[in-house]
Amino acid sequence: MAVDTLLARINDYANRPDPYPLYAELREVGVARQTDGSYLVGGYYDITALLHDPRLSSDRRNRSPEFATPPLRQPSFIQFDDPEHHRLRALATRPFGPPHSPGRVDGMRGEITEITEQLITALHGRTRIDIVDDLAYPLPVTVICRLLGVPREDEPVFHAWTTAIIEGIDLTPGAADKERGRAAEQAREEMGRYLMDLAEQRRGRPGDDLLSAFVNDPDPAALTRDELEGTAVLLLIAGHETTVNLITNGVLTLLRHPDQLDLLRREPALLPSAVEELLRYEPPVHLLPQRTPLADLEVAGTTIPQGVPVVLALASGNRDPKRFRDPDRFDLTRTDNQHLGFGSGVHICYGAPLARIEAQIALGALLPLLGTATLLEDPPPYRYSAVLRGPRHLPVELSA
Repeated sequence: MAVDTLLARINDYANRPDPYPLYAELREVGVARQTDGSYLVGGYYDITALLHDPRLSSDRRNRSPEFATPPLRQPSFIQFDDPEHHRLRALATRPFGPPHSPGRVDGMRGEITEITEQLITALHGRTRIDIVDDLAYPLPVTVICRLLGVPREDEPVFHAWTTAIIEGIDLTPGAADKERGRAAEQAREEMGRYLMDLAEQRRGRPGDDLLSAFVNDPDPAALTRDELEGTAVLLLIAGHETTVNLITNGVLTLLRHPDQLDLLRREPALLPSAVEELLRYEPPVHLLPQRTPLADLEVAGTTIPQGVPVVLALASGNRDPKRFRDPDRFDLTRTDNQHLGFGSGVHICYGAPLARIEAQIALGALLPLLGTATLLEDPPPYRYSAVLRGPRHLPVELSA
């Protein structure tokens, strides 16, 4: 097929179980102009160079008029370039990580372990479980709720908002996608109002959570109301969505590779290495769809014009044979593994340290069960999004 339809084919739900042949097709040309005028980039070195190139903007306001999209009412720091991106990200990081809060994430290991153990205990005696519903979703949701200061009992409400927002990521515009886009914007606004109500309740009465820290920051340069709203929405969604996919894809991959599962069960010290290989082999984020050149860019012999949307296929870069030896092989002992699972450059994933800890603890706790587990559906049913790709459910049977 023509390479100018690659993005549409990747976004086609029928290809959700296995988009990797399409990524291989993309890597053969390196850069492919699509029928909608955008450009798709699939090579590891090209993607890495672009993620470190200040001429590639994350701000959709830099698009040419023919590619313009309505601005978000409360954009987050990932939708800005430096210096604005750096200012907002630094403020968001203060209560979360170094240098102001260096022990915050690592100090949550005990709590994450306790939550995981409670979820695993609830599985005892069952012969069938759903990895998503029973562990991969409730674990990171509980953690991000505690971290942000969101009541866990409100999960059904923000779960519906999150689903609408993720499904509204528009890669191949059409009537159905426009409707999803409208639903996503409404959900984003409702989630923003909800989070701001919670933050205001903590103004002057702070707790030990991020919303309290943001709204009570004494710095005159602290986040404005709109900036706080955009940051809070981003953290609530990204704080659990990617980790759900990481854990679920991890279990699916291990069950598909029993030799690697057996090795990990024998040598659980390999868990950190296993998580890194999972981030390369089956990453939770496949595509970065909102990049715009600030000038004409030469990429793999192709000129990408200023103002035209660029989509970076991270999952394709992770399987690039020019960078990784035997890239389609899942090898949890792989050492040369500078993957793109969390992106790269100034926009590298803010929550990567937390996601790594959650995945290591969750997979470690599941190892005793996975030795007798059998997939009930392979491929399993996948979620709609081609950007944040992962199974909607992962039912497995446990033998005695």
